[in-house]
Amino acid sequence: MAIENARKSVAGLLNAHPGEIFFTSGGTESNNTAILSAIRDLGCTHIITSPIEHHAVLHTVAHYASRKTISFSFVKLLADGHIDLKDLEAQLAGREDKCLVTLMHANNEIGNLLSMNVVSALCRKYNAVFHSDCVQTVGHYPIDLSRMDIDFISASGHKFHGPKGVGILYVNSNVQAKPLLHGGGQERNMRAGTENLYGIVGFARALELAMERYEQDSAYIKKLKAYMTTQLLQHLPGIGFNGDYDGSCLYTVLNTSVPQSAKSEMLLFNLDIHGICVSGGSACSSGASQGSHVINALKLDDIGVAGRFSFCKYNTMQEVDKVVEVLTGLI
Repeated sequence: MAIENARKSVAGLLNAHPGEIFFTSGGTESNNTAILSAIRDLGCTHIITSPIEHHAVLHTVAHYASRKTISFSFVKLLADGHIDLKDLEAQLAGREDKCLVTLMHANNEIGNLLSMNVVSALCRKYNAVFHSDCVQTVGHYPIDLSRMDIDFISASGHKFHGPKGVGILYVNSNVQAKPLLHGGGQERNMRAGTENLYGIVGFARALELAMERYEQDSAYIKKLKAYMTTQLLQHLPGIGFNGDYDGSCLYTVLNTSVPQSAKSEMLLFNLDIHGICVSGGSACSSGASQGSHVINALKLDDIGVAGRFSFCKYNTMQEVDKVVEVLTGLI
């Protein structure tokens, strides 16, 4: 009963039918399930994605391509990191085989937002299946799935202060999808295995709280991001920002670019020593030394040291001041 009440709550907040909501272990499982379903159940033989997707999409697409199950192509990027929608349409128009378009609603590193309604309209025009990784936006924006005309979306609870290890996959009622996991009748035969009761209840409650406080929390977080942007520009000459940071972008993410120098090479390591949580790539890569595939894909003329700062309702102006102070001292 608790699980079904949670399902109804989540469906209501996303303006979907409860039968379209399936609980999973998180965004990675949801992305994998959606992509497999598009290939196996919906007959997609070509996938159009972008080089700046989360690895949960890119690695999954590469896996099926390596098995000769599908072909795939990347849509071009504009200079500010947004998807080139003209190129997307050209690719869709130029293919006779059935396509899956999988593009994230908001990029997890630079924060750029996708024009979902435009993409869904293109997918309908060319009879393509549309999946979107909405991990960065569910819980941070009001989402009305009844108006989005989309086949699959993925979301994860910990992105809006819910428990880790729980997420959802939305499957449009018009899609006849088969399970990724077999062996039980859970989730209406769509996901075998004992359900994560506490995670599911926590996911629903966290989403309820996030949407109840959306107006005040989002306004506060926007002020934090704007304040940090202003302070960095004032105190750090030469600093830049990656992506469309002050345009169509997440209010929860700021991706900075510090000029390469002897002092900036160990920047992320030194920030970590000072108790400041920042990553050079996605949050999953925090502390990792490899470069960001997203930043590399932007093909910037002057690639500095990238730092991904994330903001939430629990952060303060004083913390921003401390970050700016430490950064100024280090550089």
